[in-house]
Amino acid sequence: MADLNHCILPDELAYHVEFNVWVRDNGDGTCDIGMTDIAQTLAGALIHCRPKQPGPKAVAAGKSLATVESGKWVGPVKCPFDCTVVARNEAVEKDATVINKSPYKQGWIVRVQPVKPDALAALARGQAAVDAFRDYMAKNNVPACIHCEGFDG
Repeated sequence: MADLNHCILPDELAYHVEFNVWVRDNGDGTCDIGMTDIAQTLAGALIHCRPKQPGPKAVAAGKSLATVESGKWVGPVKCPFDCTVVARNEAVEKDATVINKSPYKQGWIVRVQPVKPDALAALARGQAAVDAFRDYMAKNNVPACIHCEGFDG
């Protein structure tokens, strides 16, 4: 697990750096997607999360998988590749701060099925992800991640 200025980046995940999202391959053709530790820091304390409803219509890369809101920001969680939403995390709908407290475990936002089986190949992993996020943090003036009480990654 990488620690970049107190920002946690688990090694087993793939990342879309520009969209600031992580992707976990579930090994069954589906993936979980959520906001990175850096994204939850930039957003601040989340007050609302509205994941997209599951359905047969594919979501195009770059389109919204969810809308999140904090006291200082409202915006989309962007889709890193073409996919179909197969489930959404009801826990983050009930309490969006779950994303702040556990962005990589309990705070996943949607479960998707990629349209193309090799969709994850274009995402950053390992040291390449760390290096890309280092540049992202410098460009966006993020000196370090801030964790709320009870943070468990």
